[in-house]
Amino acid sequence: MKYLLFLFFIGYNLSVCAQKRTGPVPTSEQLEWHEMEFYLFIHFGPNTFTDVEWGTGKEDAKVFNPTALDCNQWVKIAKQAGAKGIILTAKHHDGFCLWPSNYSTHTVRESNWKKGRGNVVRELSIACENAGLKFGVYISPWDRNHPKYGTPQYNDVYVRTMTELLTNYGRIFELWWDGANGEGPNGKKQAYDFRRFEKMARTLSPRSVIFSDIGPDIRWVGNERGHAGETNWNLLDTAGFSRGIGAPPTDTLNRGNENGHQWIPAECDVSIRPGWFYHKREDSLVKTPAQLFDLYLKSVGRGANFLLNVPPDQRGLFHSADSASLMGFKRLLDENFKTNLLKNAVVELRNGKIKKTKKLTDGYTDTYESLPTATDPGISIELEKEIMLNTISLREYINVGQTVKKFTIRLLDKQNDLAREIQATTIGRKRILTFPGVKVKKITITILEAKAAVVISEIAAYNIDEGLVEK
Repeated sequence: MKYLLFLFFIGYNLSVCAQKRTGPVPTSEQLEWHEMEFYLFIHFGPNTFTDVEWGTGKEDAKVFNPTALDCNQWVKIAKQAGAKGIILTAKHHDGFCLWPSNYSTHTVRESNWKKGRGNVVRELSIACENAGLKFGVYISPWDRNHPKYGTPQYNDVYVRTMTELLTNYGRIFELWWDGANGEGPNGKKQAYDFRRFEKMARTLSPRSVIFSDIGPDIRWVGNERGHAGETNWNLLDTAGFSRGIGAPPTDTLNRGNENGHQWIPAECDVSIRPGWFYHKREDSLVKTPAQLFDLYLKSVGRGANFLLNVPPDQRGLFHSADSASLMGFKRLLDENFKTNLLKNAVVELRNGKIKKTKKLTDGYTDTYESLPTATDPGISIELEKEIMLNTISLREYINVGQTVKKFTIRLLDKQNDLAREIQATTIGRKRILTFPGVKVKKITITILEAKAAVVISEIAAYNIDEGLVEK
């Protein structure tokens, strides 16, 4: 038995190796990140209590005093909503640290919360670990409180605070860098030593993916609306650019670079409320489950990841309006993507000869097929009976790169007449296309343009609630 298993794994590995890589490919950590799809952002700090979005750094630390903070509540709701992790604003621009840093006097230690003995970072990291969620941290380089900000010594301070977070709270799945660079308490701006920051982060936490305008692992999508480009390459060129004001144009961040030299996929950050921090006046303005579903289609459905901010209130709890919307969003995901209408359907590939396979409809993302390019049609799926559908989902096997530039889907009825034709550009990790529902007996897919050999791992179809079809 052991010998047979050994032969199986050898054969599988040879099969993977046989697929020629095209351009940059994701690291194992990036692949793990891609599979997360959806996770939460948490903005929490003095701003929660002063009712502003950007603190000045002059706030008295004592203003931070949640009356019922419960990180287990955050984690429970996040998990029930289907989120795979949480990223916490451990330090925002006001410089307030949600842990008792040894390198700042503007922290939870100086607050009234738990008589100065609390540690939000530790409580959340433990809660995430116990629930099986991944934990990440946002550490703003801009610090409007620290007296060293605007001097060369501040870079030492930043490295030391980053070291505290990356070495004392378990595995950090994502390190989030904001590019904001304003004035500190001395009226000066800081010359950030990001090269040093990155080198130290790689040394301290090599399995963390690092987010910023230019990565190195994950890029900003170019807006805070939660929308990736309909054309979205996981590739980016960063030469000549820097974080913050020197970042690539927002349309480049939104679409990526077709021939980019680095694998730096997009993350879509957006808040469930108009603001990033909690404001009572926004309790009636929480995004609805349907709006969150639409954001999922425009982020995950375009090959990016969905980072949704849910800010705790002054109690230190998720508000009932936010949690209700999250639960409704999860129900919509479960109900509408429950039934794959192509599950185990026979797929016919044409490339001079006909090949039949179920690898693209078996529900496993590690099985795949190389597809013909410019063969019309290259892929055909004949259904047993005519069905109503309004959603098609495709996945490239991104382990070996991203290659599809343009493709066409044709939906034919039982008379073999064209019911609908859909043209789209990139696929990447996942592409979800929605359209007004039609009756379909046959689906054909033609890869019109590609950079190199196309490798697809999954094709699925659904009939979602017509009211949720992407507008």
